[in-house]
Amino acid sequence: MSAKRINSSMQLTRAADYALRVMIHLAGRPERERALLPQLAEMTGAPESFLSKVLQALTRAHLVASRRGKSGGFVILPRGRQASVSDVVEAIDGPIRLNICLTTGRSCVRKAICPVHPVWVQAQQAMMDVLCAARIADLAARSASEEQEPCAPLALAAKH
Repeated sequence: MSAKRINSSMQLTRAADYALRVMIHLAGRPERERALLPQLAEMTGAPESFLSKVLQALTRAHLVASRRGKSGGFVILPRGRQASVSDVVEAIDGPIRLNICLTTGRSCVRKAICPVHPVWVQAQQAMMDVLCAARIADLAARSASEEQEPCAPLALAAKH
């Protein structure tokens, strides 16, 4: 296997990465202060049309609210401030699973004899513990205290 290979099935999608960036940015703004799509697109580095779809998914998940018109824009909801990284990623991509054998309701015929299955279970739990413990409000506060942009790449790389 080549050392140059960077694509992996265990990466965030670009949409999930942008969703985390925008959530952290919105959580760093004063409560009820709205942000316009062009501002959010510039801050995240995302094309407006793509970010619009991401924001629609976040709105459907009740993490942000949107309003049209003169006083329109996007605002993070209290549920969004308290959301975990896992909550945001799952709002965009669905359940996070390292391997299909870990998907609820699915059974692998090899699970009982597979020597790596316990490793997948342990790795899945460790990953979810970290992603569930990281809260958007805490990340926004850390970003503000470190005076860094919330769109800095996260530990997981974005898929193309």
